[in-house]
Amino acid sequence: MTDVHHGVSVPDPYRWLEDSKSEQTKAWIAAQNELTQAHLKSLGHKEQLKTRLKALWNYERFGAPSRVGAHYYYRHNSGLQQHSTLMVSKGLEGKARVLLDPNTFSKDGSVSLSSYAPSEDGRWLAYMVSDGGSDWREIRLMDTVTGEHAETLKWVKWSGISWRKDGSGFFYSRFPEPKDKLQQTNENHRVFFHRLGDQQAQDQVVFAQPEQPEWHVGGWVSDDDQLLWLYAKKDTDNRNLLWFKRLSDLDAEPTVVLPDWSSGTWPIGKIDDTVWLKTNSGAPKQRIMKMTLDQPLQTSWTEVVPERAETLRSASVVGGHLLLSFLKDAHAVAERFTLEGKSLGELELPGIGSVWGLGGRVDDPDVFYVYSDFTRPSSIYRLDVKSGKSALYRAPKLAFDSGAYTSRQVFFTSKDGTKVPMFLIHKKDLQPGPHPTILYGYGGFNISLTPYFSVGRAVWLEQGGVYAIANLRGGGEYGEAWHKAGTKTKKQNVFDDFIAASEYLIKEKVTSPGKLGINGGSNGGLLVAATMLQRPELFGAVLPDVGVLDMLRYHLFTVGKRWASDYGTVDDAAEFKALLEYSPVHNTQSGQAYPPTLISTADHDDRVVPAHSYKFAAALQKAQGGNAPVMIRIETRVGHGSGRALSLTIEKLADQYSFLMHHLGMSAD
Repeated sequence: MTDVHHGVSVPDPYRWLEDSKSEQTKAWIAAQNELTQAHLKSLGHKEQLKTRLKALWNYERFGAPSRVGAHYYYRHNSGLQQHSTLMVSKGLEGKARVLLDPNTFSKDGSVSLSSYAPSEDGRWLAYMVSDGGSDWREIRLMDTVTGEHAETLKWVKWSGISWRKDGSGFFYSRFPEPKDKLQQTNENHRVFFHRLGDQQAQDQVVFAQPEQPEWHVGGWVSDDDQLLWLYAKKDTDNRNLLWFKRLSDLDAEPTVVLPDWSSGTWPIGKIDDTVWLKTNSGAPKQRIMKMTLDQPLQTSWTEVVPERAETLRSASVVGGHLLLSFLKDAHAVAERFTLEGKSLGELELPGIGSVWGLGGRVDDPDVFYVYSDFTRPSSIYRLDVKSGKSALYRAPKLAFDSGAYTSRQVFFTSKDGTKVPMFLIHKKDLQPGPHPTILYGYGGFNISLTPYFSVGRAVWLEQGGVYAIANLRGGGEYGEAWHKAGTKTKKQNVFDDFIAASEYLIKEKVTSPGKLGINGGSNGGLLVAATMLQRPELFGAVLPDVGVLDMLRYHLFTVGKRWASDYGTVDDAAEFKALLEYSPVHNTQSGQAYPPTLISTADHDDRVVPAHSYKFAAALQKAQGGNAPVMIRIETRVGHGSGRALSLTIEKLADQYSFLMHHLGMSAD
């Protein structure tokens, strides 16, 4: 098979692997898995790693409570449960009970709870279920008094659940039923209102853009139950259109707030007729504006909190205040403001880490947020919004000596002179190297890599390894300019940053080429595959995980078109040239000695379809001119990563770490 783009012929000899239902592809998958499992079993380490991973993961974990009406909801895991249960209590001090146990959804743990939304009175729970890790969801409705399941809504994807305050029903988004969940592109997204007791076919379409079938649309109800906010996005770029409807007249045409694609703007709170907005309009690192409902267009907005040097990450109107979190060199700074924009000071955080959940409803008197860093697992803090004082609410206890490890931030210089940050995590008493090291990166879609605790990483550290995380261009650590510097025809900057990070670690004798492993998932899978092909001599082992690896055809499957804002497409001549120069499937060189490579994917991945990994594995195996193994690990009944059962996570980490330990020359402690 050969394609022609802008006069250039591009062979595609493994196109047949895109058909996951063909007998030829099934036979290839079976043979690859047999080869891979035989290799992994021969390495040793795995059972010891599994034992330690299970022991370290066996600690009680809580999610941050959130209030809806008189009830508080949070997730809880006793230790080694496949999935966390959903708990509820009446009032914060009320006795908690299990409201929903996802471990009962399936015997093998392949069906999971992705999100949930209780009605204001607590009588009904609408929740989303993912089967086999798919991005497709079912919304199920449960009577919380009887425990009975009343209704099921299908073909939901990229949706929230937003209730009317009276509990009469909720808003959600869905696509038409696809003919092929793994292959067909997703189009004609619409917002519906589901009234309790109705069949799904009776659901009212409240917002649609039929002339723009590729747009992704959604909506949610304001805290005061007066407005339905509506938005449209056409890709993963940080831009959107914005409207609102008054809930008293859903049949009316929506009022326009943001009529063009010039910015990304989101309402963060409404009090009476005043709305606060988080926007990157005129502010690449974002700022806070406000508007009134009678003058919603941007020309009438006023600034509340101006753009600053740090990147604004999250914002919420809670308890008569603004709660904002910023990124300062890829770690969190949280600050409280008056509604007029006066700073009331920073929140005291335990260290250099990350904050999640710093938000709530406009009338909440307190907020529960999560803090974590590289050596401390997630702890929950309770913030009194009025006083600004935080207190520890819950902290986990696990058998890991956090005090024996440290993290530090370094800066290195990329090929074009750009200064790039990187975190290093290792034992405090680390002796001069080189040491076995994992370098992790992502570099795309405005996503920031910030400090957080990982059980898998903790086990790697216990084995004497070093873990490095590079904050590459393409991410969101320094705002939109940093993101754009790693997109489309500038995507090579991301690979150059990752190469420079590797060279820094080698130059500083943290590691050496034979002891350096690289890992990344999804866009990060593209990162490590492309980097390895460009500089194979730098690495001792490579782990591309669920990667986007065929850059000339990624847009033809499921939601791939939405990634064009980061990658560009073959339709544009300059973008095609850039894509062809780094696309992993198209850049293997016959006879080149490549480092040991373990590619990972899953047969139910309907975001980055597994054909990306199949084709790359086939191309790399054929090209390999050295003796190092090139393997692919293909999971079944698993998707892109969300909703994975804990036992499968442990199994995968044990396989990947045993591969790394063997090929980087480590012994298991």
